[in-house]
Amino acid sequence: MFNPFAEKPIPLGDAVMDWKTIYPKPYDKNMVDPHTKVRVILMNGIEVEAAIFSHQFHRHCTDNELRRELAFSRRIEQQQQKRINWLSPIGETPLETTIGYEHVAVDLTAWLAQNEPDPYVKDTLDFALLEDFDHLYRYANLLDLDKNIPAQKLVKEYVEITPGRPTIAEHRHPSEAVRGYINFKNADIRTKLNILIITAAEQQTMNFYMNIGPTYYNDLGRQLYQEIALIEEQHVSQYGSLMDPTCTWLESLLLHEYVECYLYYSFYQDEKDPHIKQIWEMHLQQEIAQLHRAKELLAQHENKDWQQVIPNGTFPKLLQFHDTKDYVRQILGEQIELTADKEVLQNVNNLPDNHRFFWYQQKVNHDVNAVPSHVVIAQHQQQKGMDYRYEDKPSAVTALQNRQQDNVNIARSKQKQLVGV
Repeated sequence: MFNPFAEKPIPLGDAVMDWKTIYPKPYDKNMVDPHTKVRVILMNGIEVEAAIFSHQFHRHCTDNELRRELAFSRRIEQQQQKRINWLSPIGETPLETTIGYEHVAVDLTAWLAQNEPDPYVKDTLDFALLEDFDHLYRYANLLDLDKNIPAQKLVKEYVEITPGRPTIAEHRHPSEAVRGYINFKNADIRTKLNILIITAAEQQTMNFYMNIGPTYYNDLGRQLYQEIALIEEQHVSQYGSLMDPTCTWLESLLLHEYVECYLYYSFYQDEKDPHIKQIWEMHLQQEIAQLHRAKELLAQHENKDWQQVIPNGTFPKLLQFHDTKDYVRQILGEQIELTADKEVLQNVNNLPDNHRFFWYQQKVNHDVNAVPSHVVIAQHQQQKGMDYRYEDKPSAVTALQNRQQDNVNIARSKQKQLVGV
């Protein structure tokens, strides 16, 4: 397998690109393979995370020479981010892009969960998977309601569009967004990769929604983006709390560069679009150079070998997007009624009646008919007779099979309150 530490890096100065290189040929939104679009969206988020992390490191560093190193590396990351983000074509609407963001969330989270060795981290991934799955369904109904565009046209047969854990049930007390952190000193490299990847991906979704949401052309769309952006912030808190806070800034820098090398190499192997495949290849070489520089900085400033952070530089199983529909169905059927209880997950029926979850639900959702994620479905059902779905077969959860009534109680109220609903 590939080991980026064993590769000869290009001179770091050669990673700087000119304007012609930075501005790419966009993909064709009508012809692009959905997983190509997924890779583009994810790598945009990874590069944004690289910049945000670097800025935070910069603001907590007193050594101006080290800050100059960070600034140079950050400029390369920013050029890469602009190149990737501008692959999105003129004429692709923010809502169409949003469908892609939620497709990323479903297929990426499912893949990571299926390949996660730490049970606690896997549980965290599975938990949020059902919530992003529901977001895809809500946005797809908005797209069909407002533009008469079936979201299946965008995701093809790659992912189902059907209710997950209803968004109304995802609003939890802030205390429940905090998970226990993972000790990176003895964690599997797969676990460290997964945590860093999913945190960056969810952070990018949060940022995109909170910035694009107010620009939507009608109130219902603006309200839906506002609601789901708040859930994405919960997810970022949840995933970010898994990171090891005892890692030093330079150890974290090395891990960030390693993640980028891993993803660019993974996506270079699978990419079908020849133009974008060349971008992944070029960015991989740039990241290898930055990884080696991070390795040198770790040795120079902390007197540590890179193996103390990443014991074996050889990549684990590569990230390859594929059909995860059966896995999502399985998790949906098994975990629909889970909610968070501080650092652990509990079935909502097992919570005490005075639990913070019910208090917070009453605060924000006391008027169910004002909750945007519910209103979108209710309006679609009213105008078109039923909700919009793309399913291979009826939902794995019987209570979610009714296409003419949005279930606003499951995973939110105790079963004794669900009798007769």
